[in-house]
Amino acid sequence: MLESMSARNLFYIGIIVSASGLIGPPFALAAGLVFGLTTVHHFHVESRQLSKFLLQAAVVCLGFGMNLQEVVHAGRSGFLYTAISITFALSLGVLLGKMLKVGKTQSLLISFGTAICGGSAIAAMGPVLEANEEEMAVSMGTVFVLNSVALLLFPFIGLAMHLSQTQFGLWAALAIHDTSSVVGAGAKYGATALAVGTTVKLARALWIVPLAIATAMLKKSKAKVHWPWFILYFCAAAVLASYAPRYVPQTAGLFAALNKLGRSGLTVVLFLIGTGITRSTLREVGVRPLVQGVALWVVVASLSLWAIHVGWIAL
Repeated sequence: MLESMSARNLFYIGIIVSASGLIGPPFALAAGLVFGLTTVHHFHVESRQLSKFLLQAAVVCLGFGMNLQEVVHAGRSGFLYTAISITFALSLGVLLGKMLKVGKTQSLLISFGTAICGGSAIAAMGPVLEANEEEMAVSMGTVFVLNSVALLLFPFIGLAMHLSQTQFGLWAALAIHDTSSVVGAGAKYGATALAVGTTVKLARALWIVPLAIATAMLKKSKAKVHWPWFILYFCAAAVLASYAPRYVPQTAGLFAALNKLGRSGLTVVLFLIGTGITRSTLREVGVRPLVQGVALWVVVASLSLWAIHVGWIAL
């Protein structure tokens, strides 16, 4: 009984500390993983439900920090290589999944997460692919572990290779799975890197909608398709943030607060995702999905860095 109460208290403390801004995304994820792997998690169902809602709500809140004209420009100018890179990542991910004998749904979730926008893509594609809780948890855990590595590693690589602010922001958007880690890495590198990385990443996230529709049609599933409406809400938030302050200046402060709330929400999501990775989950799924995710990420990150460095990809 005392052990159960202690675990419950630690869980609540972890959520509060993650939301407070006292720790960054990588530390929130690490704390969640430690909790999930060392305690008996009595709240795994509630945790997954809450993390799904918070993830989508946080993405919408990030829209209030966007300039719609910049997002549209980034999406239009990068349309061709975005389409090519998404197609390449999905194809390679499926191939690696087959080679490693990873379950089809698990393999697709990891591939979509790597190709588009990490946890947001997985959250959107999960219902379309009829993924179960274990497949969702391990897929999200895999991409968020790699997010934490990228958040710490990418700025050092960028400095070592003398990447410009624009080059680094573009690389982060193409090679880091989730928006929150793109924001974190870009902020460490500089203001321009942050702006470029965030706008390109969120423009890239819009690809969830057509790919979800295409996947549902190819799958020919009779299950109800849950479309990622939060991406459309993100667009609406970007429209408001871009134009409302011109007519109602007081809204600028509100939108800035909502954007900050979104970043805090993403940190809480990282903690919750970490708590969902338990020893029983790892035993049931195994290490193959993680190997697939790491191999796919290394190839995508390396090739995109090389293409940017030699000037094949540029804004």
